Parts: sequence; C-alpha cells; structure tokens
Amino acid sequence: MEQRITIHIVGGNSRSRAEQSRLILALGHHAEVYSDLIELIDRPPRSGVIIASDDVLERGISTLLDDLADAGIWTPLVAAKPHPEVEEVVKAIQAGALDFLELPLSEAEVQRMVAHVHSDGGRHAEARRRLIDARRRISSLSPREREVLDWLTEGCSNKAIARNLEISPRTVEIHRANMMDKLGANHAADAVRLRLDARMKRANDEENLPEEFDAPRAGASTKR
Repeated sequence: MEQRITIHIVGGNSRSRAEQSRLILALGHHAEVYSDLIELIDRPPRSGVIIASDDVLERGISTLLDDLADAGIWTPLVAAKPHPEVEEVVKAIQAGALDFLELPLSEAEVQRMVAHVHSDGGRHAEARRRLIDARRRISSLSPREREVLDWLTEGCSNKAIARNLEISPRTVEIHRANMMDKLGANHAADAVRLRLDARMKRANDEENLPEEFDAPRAGASTKR
C-alpha cells in the first residue's frame, strides 16, 4: 500500500479546498487546510507537500518560495490552477516548484503527485534549501565581485579574469578575496558550487560575453 502522506492545501476558496481535502482523504492520505499563506506560516508544515492555488500564486512561485524560506518552511511546493498553460508549468518548475497540478484535482493527478513526492520530495527540498541559501549569499556581492565569481565559474585564472574585465591581476585578487569572504567559501570550488546551486545567469548580458565562453544553459539545472 502506498505510504500515507500529509498534503497541506492553501489558497483558493473554501469550496475548492473542501473538494481537494475530500479527495485526498478518500485516497487514504491526510489533509491540512489553510485559508491563506499567513495561516500556513503560522502553522508551518514540516513534512508532506504543500498544494498552493489562486491568490497564493498571484505574486509568482519565486516570491512564494522566498516567503516560505523566510519562515523556515522547506516542504515541497506544488502549484495548482484550472487549465494551466505549458509556459506556466515550465516557469513554475524552473522557479523551484516540485510539480504543477490542474484543478479540480483528479484521483490520477493526486496519485501521480504523491508518487513524485515519494521519489523526489526529499531531494527536491534539499536542493531548494541550497538554492535559496546560495542566492542570498551571492546577493551580498558587489557587481565586480559577482563578475569575478562568474568568470571563476568558467574556470578562468586571476590573470584571465583580469584580461576579461580589463583590470589588474592584483585588483582581481582583492575582489576575489572579498567575494570568498562574503560567500563563506574556503576554496574556489566552494564558491563555484554556490554559483551553480543558485542557478543564476551571468551578471552581464549573455550577448556581451566573449564568443569562446558559453553562457550557462537555461534550464540546465532544472531536472526534477
């Protein structure tokens, strides 16, 4: 028998939440219902999965995940709405959602989501924790320190970075030391790992990069 999980339902109207809850209970899982994000944060879930819909999604998945992270909530998030567009689903998954369901929920959709939680939920939550932590650290960098990190991630030496940025190697050393200190990185590999965990594009526009350096591919780290 499939392992029972707790599914936290937030957003939408009371009728929609009740319908979702009844289906989830009928399938043998436990349902917790919250009227809005404030109530969810006030009673933070520590396991299972969150299904968010309607008003809770209005500001975007990234903002919602940031709000949950600020509250120390790393429970996997699933977005839900009637007739989602393919582009919406792709953007939600890239932003950090575990899945995207169509409302009203069907038995097959819930079973598929539960299977996804069992197979990837823990790994997904840990990856999201690393992503948020990495982005917060990187956001503390100055524009020049961020450029040094971007070129370091491409495998450039201090001399190569100096040539690309048209500054002296000594200046690169200073920016690099400050960057490492802000990131809490002991080695270059630690800084590069944070940059990759953050899944961020270059600080500069990709079209301005030298041709011999390929920009990180969009979506390269978004596999579920």
